[in-house]
Amino acid sequence: MNLFTEMRALVIAALEKMQTEGTLPEGLNFANVAVEPPRDAAHGDMATNAAMVLAKPAKMKPRDIAEALASKLAADVRVTSADVAGPGFLNLRLAPELWQGLVKAALEGGADFGRSTLGQGAKVNVEYVSANPTGPLHVGHTRGAVFGDALASLLDFVGFNVTREYYINDGGAQVDVLARSVYLRYLEAHGEAVEFPDGTYPGEYLVEVGQALKAKVGAEYVGQPEDVWLVPVREYATEAMMDLIRADLKALGVEMDVFYSEKSLYGTGQIEAALASLEAKGLIYEGVLEPPKGKKPEDWEPREQTLFKSTEHGDDVDRPVKKSDGAWTYFAPDIAYHYDKVSRDFDALIDVFGADHGGYVKRMKAAVSALSDGKVPLDIKLTQLVKLWKNGEPFKMSKRAGNFVTLRDVVDQVGADVTRFVMLTRKNDAPLDFDFDKVLEQSKDNPVFYVQYAHARVCSVLRKAEEAGITSDEAMLIAADLSKLDHAAELDVAKKLAEWPRLVEIAGRTNEPHRVAFYLYELASELHALWNRGNDDPSLRFIQEGDVATSQAKIALARAVAVVISAGLGILGVTPAQEMR
Repeated sequence: MNLFTEMRALVIAALEKMQTEGTLPEGLNFANVAVEPPRDAAHGDMATNAAMVLAKPAKMKPRDIAEALASKLAADVRVTSADVAGPGFLNLRLAPELWQGLVKAALEGGADFGRSTLGQGAKVNVEYVSANPTGPLHVGHTRGAVFGDALASLLDFVGFNVTREYYINDGGAQVDVLARSVYLRYLEAHGEAVEFPDGTYPGEYLVEVGQALKAKVGAEYVGQPEDVWLVPVREYATEAMMDLIRADLKALGVEMDVFYSEKSLYGTGQIEAALASLEAKGLIYEGVLEPPKGKKPEDWEPREQTLFKSTEHGDDVDRPVKKSDGAWTYFAPDIAYHYDKVSRDFDALIDVFGADHGGYVKRMKAAVSALSDGKVPLDIKLTQLVKLWKNGEPFKMSKRAGNFVTLRDVVDQVGADVTRFVMLTRKNDAPLDFDFDKVLEQSKDNPVFYVQYAHARVCSVLRKAEEAGITSDEAMLIAADLSKLDHAAELDVAKKLAEWPRLVEIAGRTNEPHRVAFYLYELASELHALWNRGNDDPSLRFIQEGDVATSQAKIALARAVAVVISAGLGILGVTPAQEMR
């Protein structure tokens, strides 16, 4: 039940009637007519911009349209008043029955309340994390993992068919560095003294890998040249790191549908096939790039390379796909990987990258546009840096990792639920401060506590109702006389509940799961405000001694809040709290 959609339909019907009557000209486009919450709740329950967006094409004054529309809307039993404001905005107040009915709809819908058919089953691939398999996930990966996972859940909630995917970057030089680092730990496990030269990975997380390699092959590689052990150690080390990464993701509550290996693209003809597809479209050529803008590097020299004509699909410059020595650039396998995605018949692609990949956005979008003939959109979301704080100071690096704070460091400190919620309290492209002390505070300033506390409060109401002998199962609450919810503070809670179906559709359209976290905080605020008013006004308390019918109506309202909080936390991957400790 989306009241905003329902009221927009009412507005459109009124506008069409105005056309029939000659008040409005024919041929107007109503696509940009919106009904939304007013900026100031004191102005009404909903507002429409109809008069403002139609004035110019109708060649009429917006206020004239608004006044005519107001008289039409005010005649509907669902509208108690329609007031024109300013140059032509129209504010609506709705009958209490609509808000009371919304509570019932939330209870009847349960976990599915607010679900949408927006996606119409379209297939969407969400690729996220995709960290190099060279060590444990760090805090930057954590934000990308939480954002990508919540986005995938959000898209599923609004009707898309979602595939969660991890691209394993196991085809580059970094996995050779990993192999050499593991080999040093392997020698160390055999009692040899080793030193880690610059460019290797000295983290303690490789100690166990080296010991496990010793247990597997014994002394087989000791004293052997690199060409003997590099390939098998690389394969062993990569798989060991992926086991570690999968365990890290599981600790955070993230499970992938697909792990796709970059290495599988090499020697299989897939890179060649992707580039052949582009070449057939006249988008691959041999050429020389201009020097980088600004100061020319001292070692720059013009070299003929194989180039992708990415400027024909919105990029700033054409991009090399093969070096002058015949080796593939890093971009070539990425093109092939996305060619594979397009070939898997996804209707839309979403890549979640770290902030350091900002320069990759245009070229990757150009590649997908070219590969799919513009039919498959690619949205690239960048996650900005996370700054960690503890005791008022920057949180120090992990000794185990060697040079960064790991995902496990964060989860072990505060738990997966807190980690996930806090990572979504800012838009993905905004920097995030993660203060270990504040995220565990029991205060209004801590959004995860504030939302969880609201859900826990509802659970306590249900427990107290049971102790008082008041039946409060779902069927009884759905059948409750909700007309007893007539106080403005109670209706304010119902009005906030009404925003949920609209909010998740907007979040789904914009690929912005942080909107869910923001909304849950606002809903929790309404619940806490009502609770606190009950401390001063006994008539607002959820359990009314000696009045079962009124108690059930008020408990139904509280339970509806819990239903929506639980659904929202489910999208964020957070477990609702039953009680606070």
